[in-house]
Amino acid sequence: MLKFYYSLAPNPMKVALFLEDSGLDYEAIPVDTRKGQQHLPEFKALNPNAKVPVIVDGDVTVFDSNGILLYLAEKTGKFLPPAGDKNRGELISWLMFVATGLGPYSGQKVHFGNHAPEKIEYAIKRYDFEANRHYGILNDHLEGKEWMVGDTYTIVDMALWGWGRMAKFVLGEEAAAKYPNVTGLVARISATDAAKRAEAIKERHAFKTEMDDESFRSMFPGTHR
Repeated sequence: MLKFYYSLAPNPMKVALFLEDSGLDYEAIPVDTRKGQQHLPEFKALNPNAKVPVIVDGDVTVFDSNGILLYLAEKTGKFLPPAGDKNRGELISWLMFVATGLGPYSGQKVHFGNHAPEKIEYAIKRYDFEANRHYGILNDHLEGKEWMVGDTYTIVDMALWGWGRMAKFVLGEEAAAKYPNVTGLVARISATDAAKRAEAIKERHAFKTEMDDESFRSMFPGTHR
């Protein structure tokens, strides 16, 4: 059975959505990042980068959420244009856009706006601008479209859903309202039974919710060097 190492953060939730949408049988294994479990040697043996999610599929280990989505799509033949299809290149491009742009800039906006011990105006403005810029690109791309690539639901939509469902938290309600095409896509996915099952994964295990000193040191170790 496939093993899925997860927390409730946006990146693991993308993979939870795929697993529920595809019907793959899996074992959910919690990694409580606020307790520092991602830094344990046994977990870093799976992902030296000490981040969730990770899957172990037999003798194959895959980390990085978008890499996992691509692996699972290829394994199952689901939610992915066939090789040689013109939409395959577009899908990979948008998948990497979410991986290298939307996710990191959204994460840094939240970090510098909410968690950084020093309020650095330059960093706050930069990441606010970049997070909004990426949402704007996605919103423009989705104008008149139901899905990100072609006319079918794919892993790019799943990847966008992982972060897009947090848009109000990342950007603020007023800013998020400026991107109705993105929020509309997220709402369509969130209304599905698969997404509801993915969201319900939070009920399987208890995770630490306090952002105390242990949590801060575990999640942002670089600030204590």
